[in-house]
Amino acid sequence: MNIFGIDHLELFVGDAQQAAYYFGAAFGLEVGGRGGPETGLFGQRSLLMEHGEVQLVLTSGLYADHSACHYVQQHGDGVAVVAMRVDDVADCFAELVSRGAEPMSPPRSFTDGTSTVSFADVGGFGDVVHRLVQREGPSFLPGPIEMIEREPIEHAMFERIDHLAICVPAGKLQATADFYQEVYGFAQIFTEYIDVAGQGMNSVVVQSPSGGVTFTLIEPDTARRPGQIDDFLQWHAGAGVQHIALITDDIVSTVDRLSGRGVRFLTTPDAYYRSLEARVGPVDAPVADLARHGILVDRDHWGQLLQIFTESTHVRRTLFVEVIERRGARTFGSGNIKALYEAKEREMVHAPTPMAADPDPEPMEVER
Repeated sequence: MNIFGIDHLELFVGDAQQAAYYFGAAFGLEVGGRGGPETGLFGQRSLLMEHGEVQLVLTSGLYADHSACHYVQQHGDGVAVVAMRVDDVADCFAELVSRGAEPMSPPRSFTDGTSTVSFADVGGFGDVVHRLVQREGPSFLPGPIEMIEREPIEHAMFERIDHLAICVPAGKLQATADFYQEVYGFAQIFTEYIDVAGQGMNSVVVQSPSGGVTFTLIEPDTARRPGQIDDFLQWHAGAGVQHIALITDDIVSTVDRLSGRGVRFLTTPDAYYRSLEARVGPVDAPVADLARHGILVDRDHWGQLLQIFTESTHVRRTLFVEVIERRGARTFGSGNIKALYEAKEREMVHAPTPMAADPDPEPMEVER
């Protein structure tokens, strides 16, 4: 069983076209395909959004009993499917089920003469499903998703999905980490306890043998005062993806471009930057540029990590995005957790209005 990496994420959303407009306008993702009842996706509308190797499928249910509608009612818009690229769907599905994964849907294939895609679904964490995907050819999902001809994105801001941060209820962290090790063959590569301003959380990072799939698992310490992890679990109504980390090769340029698109980021006090180089050593970027944007810097044994987090635009203040640049670093910025916590606390207190939509936007061509 070989798991190579994250193939795509599927988000269940209340309005796929509205979500597509946001991801397009804010993050530069482009519509690469569409599907619905007329293509074989019964009871739903789905839009494929692409940028670099990042692929998001935005799905809305058309009927109240559709699984996407149930998900949105329970959790709000969020990641419902984490799809992983594998070498053999049938063998992988059989092995995972034999190890204890819940079978959700058996292996099946779609083809259009130029591409064949096989996939199957198995249980993951909370209400999130894992889709096993095996591809031959350029189409995303031949038939059910009709591809749209478009020019490749020049100067892509993001390369791929670096990792997912996942919140789980208190007492479920180690069981979840064990599940991914025993069933999916992941390795536990990092663990720590974070204590910030009277709040506490435990974190475990698990990763596939290929290194292509990484989950940062987080649980709150209920012996400490409630904090943002508790808020997420309450507002999301259970375990779920808290943020999607997108990797870039030039974080300053990328944050410049995103800011110009209206993306809002968590702020960092000036005091953080006055001691930055004393803490992490020389940084290969002007500290003034990092401070202007609020970009955080951490160091591990292998190098430096630059990262920044967007404000959540979700009505429940749950799902958000991390932009990350790795300069050799292999860890996840634990030295910045205190700054992140403080920034999230300020966001929760002030609760700024999400990015305003253009009052007279150019329509995205997502449906005909």
